[in-house]
Amino acid sequence: MKGKFITFEGTDGSGKTSVIKKIIEELTLEGYKVVSTREPGGVKISEEIRDIIHDVKNTEMDPICEAYLYAASRRQHLIEKVKPLLDDGYIVLCDRYLDSSLAYQGYARNIGVDKVLEINNFAIDGFYPDLTIYLDVRPEIGIKRIYEHTQTHELNRMDKESLDFHNRVYEGYKIVSNMFKDRIRIINGENDAVTVYKDALKEIKEIL
Repeated sequence: MKGKFITFEGTDGSGKTSVIKKIIEELTLEGYKVVSTREPGGVKISEEIRDIIHDVKNTEMDPICEAYLYAASRRQHLIEKVKPLLDDGYIVLCDRYLDSSLAYQGYARNIGVDKVLEINNFAIDGFYPDLTIYLDVRPEIGIKRIYEHTQTHELNRMDKESLDFHNRVYEGYKIVSNMFKDRIRIINGENDAVTVYKDALKEIKEIL
């Protein structure tokens, strides 16, 4: 049986990584074949692209260059890792996918959501998730969380963007959520960790 592709979205500091970890543990206990991965990254080539994108020294990076780097990383990850796992019946939980590019590069970087969607549709060949969990957390709260965990989380180029930029990302996600209402489920990521996890798990169970 073909697996399920489930992506997690949200502004920086929204808690995606923690939720994914707990869901992996629960679904594994229930006997599902499940694996987690991330974007940009997940495979060697994509991780190398990630290093370029996130390098704090690359402040001169052009927004369109950034958009294409994300799309290139996404393509390699999808073909090399995600699709083979799905064909093998795995549930693949992915930390970020297409919607991140639409919110970050399309809206916040002012390239245009439609333009970035066009770039990415070519890269992914129209391959969309079965479900997307969007953790809704206001930027000021997400950034506060990030800076509270600098001992375990090294700040990258995107983390260090201005609050105004992160506010635009947040606005971008609202637009993207309305564009893809059929697959994006909005979870209040400002609730306590247990509630957020249970709310996300409930949405996932409905498609399994």
